[in-house]
Amino acid sequence: MTLKFYYRFLLFTFFIFVNLSYSQQKDSTVSNTAEFNEAIKKAIPGTTITLKNGTYNNVHLQVHGFGSKNLPITVQAETPGKVLITGDSKLSISGEYMIVSGLWFKNGTPTGKEVITFKKDSKNVANNCRLTNCTISYFNPTDKSIENHWVDLWGKNNRVDHNNFTGKTNGGTTLVVWLKGEEHIENNHQIDHNYFGERPELGVNGGETIRIGTSENSMKSSKTIVEYNTFKQCNGEIEIISNKSCNNIYRNNIFIECEGALTLRHGNGALVENNVFVGNNKPRVGGIRIIGEDHIIRNNFLIGISGDDYRSPIVLMNGVPNSPLNRYFQVKNVTIQNNTLINCSAVLFGAGKDAEKSLAPINSVFANNLISNTTGATIMTANDAISGISFSTNFMESTSDIDSRYFTKTNIDWALLGSLPMPTENNNILKTAKKIANSPDVDITNSKRSPFVAGAFNLNNTIVPEAITTKSGPSWKPLIEKPVITPISKIIEIEPGLETLSKALKKVNSGDKILLNPGTYLVSKTMKISGNITIEGKEDASKTIIKANDDIEKPLSYFFRITEGSSVSLKNLTLNGESKEYVKYAVVSPAENEGKLYTLFIDKCTFINFKNTNGGTIFKAYIGTLADTISITNSIFEDSYRGLNLSYEKDPIGKVNAKHLLIHNTSFKNIEEFAINYINSGTIGTNIEGDLKITNCVFSKIYNTEKGYTIKTKGIPNVTITNTVFENSYQQKTPINLSGFGNSISNCLVSDNGYIKTSKGAQSNNILYKSAKWDDKNLFIPSKKSPLLKENNGIELIGLIPNK
Repeated sequence: MTLKFYYRFLLFTFFIFVNLSYSQQKDSTVSNTAEFNEAIKKAIPGTTITLKNGTYNNVHLQVHGFGSKNLPITVQAETPGKVLITGDSKLSISGEYMIVSGLWFKNGTPTGKEVITFKKDSKNVANNCRLTNCTISYFNPTDKSIENHWVDLWGKNNRVDHNNFTGKTNGGTTLVVWLKGEEHIENNHQIDHNYFGERPELGVNGGETIRIGTSENSMKSSKTIVEYNTFKQCNGEIEIISNKSCNNIYRNNIFIECEGALTLRHGNGALVENNVFVGNNKPRVGGIRIIGEDHIIRNNFLIGISGDDYRSPIVLMNGVPNSPLNRYFQVKNVTIQNNTLINCSAVLFGAGKDAEKSLAPINSVFANNLISNTTGATIMTANDAISGISFSTNFMESTSDIDSRYFTKTNIDWALLGSLPMPTENNNILKTAKKIANSPDVDITNSKRSPFVAGAFNLNNTIVPEAITTKSGPSWKPLIEKPVITPISKIIEIEPGLETLSKALKKVNSGDKILLNPGTYLVSKTMKISGNITIEGKEDASKTIIKANDDIEKPLSYFFRITEGSSVSLKNLTLNGESKEYVKYAVVSPAENEGKLYTLFIDKCTFINFKNTNGGTIFKAYIGTLADTISITNSIFEDSYRGLNLSYEKDPIGKVNAKHLLIHNTSFKNIEEFAINYINSGTIGTNIEGDLKITNCVFSKIYNTEKGYTIKTKGIPNVTITNTVFENSYQQKTPINLSGFGNSISNCLVSDNGYIKTSKGAQSNNILYKSAKWDDKNLFIPSKKSPLLKENNGIELIGLIPNK
């Protein structure tokens, strides 16, 4: 054997030995965390660690290692979707070129700040790593006060793709991209081909589906790409996606019935293109909201988007002079072009205009857009000056009026591509559109624009946008079922102070009671109540007071909002609207057109000083909302502008805001306008809902003008008023006008208060026009000489002592 041949033989043997050793270390299958921890320590580039099928409960998987571009380290399920992670579990990914695939985080109960995070600690983050083909579903804390994220992205060049995220119900954004520190700037992350499923309304901020950055880091460049994702019924809050950094791209995504908007909240230079928004004409569904500078919004298709205000299909906000990072920067140098909107609500310019948000958009362009609306609805609304926006070759198809400086009115010839309307070659007027800076060379389907036309689609287009055709989510299809949770009712006892009540509301579950110790509860933010919740003072109402904090920057619109489907009980409370600017409402219904039935029960409560004369009222029911029952007993409504307002339904087919309005042993005193305004908007018989019962009540000094009224019940088919006093509205001619066979008033006393009127079969029996003669005018306790106490007069003792 020659020496040369001998060395070759040794080298060959060495490589065989190395490869055998490498292959032996490369792959492993594990069935518990101890085996996994041992395997991940030994992992080298190219290693695959397979988790055996089964359930892994209360585990912390730390996927840390250093693969390479061509030889990543992979942690995978034996069968995608068959490895279930449950309980208080979490996963961290860190190092270089690490891949996690096929896991299902299912119905867990986490207690930490994140479920999956792309870092081990502050010194060990993830770069060039990937989370793919996984699912997180209904992985929520049992304690509602815990806020967490399902995925936290740190480092650079990481990818989250082909996953399913469905059913996050607690506070905290579903997926967050962080920019704290230079190692996370210009990260070039990819978030693609994911399915973001149902997320119910949270009721407060912090319910975003994706947030990229924070206000503090919003002027830093992220360069994150969000593309080919599906967002369906992501209703956590008004911001579906919250852009809070610079130079991000949002393209080829589809948003289906999401009650919010893709929001460019902070930061500059975003590109929003080729996205599809499908609203199916459901209320509160929004489109794109724009704040800041240098954004490009082009080639987007919006259909059936019915939201308004901040949820309008396209919204340009007003800005704040010298805005701090966490407020609203003025819209500048923004281009909105070649978008198509079909049967949407109005495009909104200058949204949010007020004394603070006083800067209208400037140096911006709205060009080559196509809007069609067969309903005749308004095409655009401007809340502030739009002289800072250049409008050119925009086209509209609608019977509504429009200023020709902004849109050219035309008829569009359409052809259907499946169910999608497409403009045909016959629309020569669309060819008059002219290219400007940042005009797209291709249409929404990525087809070359030849000729260049207005709108998102080429004429005679036969290609469905990729946002619709792209498959999102994992390769395996998780059969996600919402877990049935039987809540355990509990009592949460709290002390008075600043925001103690709002903090308690974040912790409650349906069926719980918040018990308030005596004192004053100061409120800085409006509060939403979801579920079957009771808020009760431990002692009588005079000792448990809820009022606005005097130091708040912006006056409160309301104290409590009841969310749709909820049942709320208030007891032994005083709600005081007095503040630097009066609180507008004490309690409000769900938001406009949130039509699921709700109920409200008020007992032994006092409402005072709701004196906001700009439409204020103690209770307001918004249009399109419906209470099954509103019951008010043993309570006081006093020294306010208006009482109960359930009058916003205008539909001629006949609608009401409450099926049953029941008021017993309650007083209304010193109300500047009406005490109760409860109407059915249609003709009796077209919709027979509406039932008002008033028993043992007092109405004192209400709407004291000649044309004033105490109670308005227009169109309500069933009204019964008994054992009630109307007094001291001496200028009124008619405190109440009842009409219809189902209306009756009996055994009532009218003192210095005009005359009861009835018509069309309404019944009036035993009405006394005499002085009430009170022994206690505040508690409305009759004196011994009061006609209320005379035998056989048919009127029961009222004896209002509501808070004792």
